[in-house]
Amino acid sequence: MTNGYSALRHGAAWLDLSSHGRIIARGGDAARFLHNVTSNDVKKMVQGDTCYAFLLTPQGRIVGDLYLLSLGDRFLIDTEPELREKVQKQILKYKVADAVELENVTEQTIAIGVEGPNAPAIAPPPSEFRVVPFTVTGQPGYRIYSRPEKRDEIIRHLEAAGAVAATAEDARIVRIENGKPRYGDDITETSLPQETEQMHAVSFTKGCYIGQEIVERIRARGHVNRHLVRLELDGTVPPAPGKHTIHGQEAEVMSSVYSPDLGKVVALAYVRA
Repeated sequence: MTNGYSALRHGAAWLDLSSHGRIIARGGDAARFLHNVTSNDVKKMVQGDTCYAFLLTPQGRIVGDLYLLSLGDRFLIDTEPELREKVQKQILKYKVADAVELENVTEQTIAIGVEGPNAPAIAPPPSEFRVVPFTVTGQPGYRIYSRPEKRDEIIRHLEAAGAVAATAEDARIVRIENGKPRYGDDITETSLPQETEQMHAVSFTKGCYIGQEIVERIRARGHVNRHLVRLELDGTVPPAPGKHTIHGQEAEVMSSVYSPDLGKVVALAYVRA
């Protein structure tokens, strides 16, 4: 058990999330355009609002996910490191004569996560930093965006307040313990929104958007054939990704870890509904 893992579980930890993609969307049609190509209600967002959303194919499959922050006249898109180019390409795929442009600002900015049960008690450094309620582990916390030259100052402030450095592996263990899926690991291009159990990413009142017809059809039908669930397994060896029989039921394991806190294995897997 590392200090970073313990801090994420029981205290407060900081995570360097600067490898995540950060894209600015600006232009007179930015809100309408993002509203039409994502699964959540972007038009109703005002400055400071945030949301989580999917990018879908017309067949309702998830080709990416993202977090949005409204900056009033523009939006910040935050996405997984592997998705930054894919997300930008997928959004621009539907641009025709829309007054919107995307700028990848990943290299010009940094992102520091502060996560753990004590994270909300740690005030971010007083500055022009953007602070948003995004977390990678599903623990309480927030994310700080700033310029690269402010990185050391931010970390010194957080560590002086009691936050401990945590690694990506520490965060992965806690994320899976909390049953929080990650695109590329647990959510893939074959996934439907209802299968992921992440319906806070979907608005059913926003009107038309790419993939909406399938999402609505599934809602009308009342179910999907499989669901992503969190499973606890006795033992210390996490099962490899793939199909397994667990608790007498076939399950497709996506991610699994040994949980030091629980003393058992935790997995995220798709099971038959």
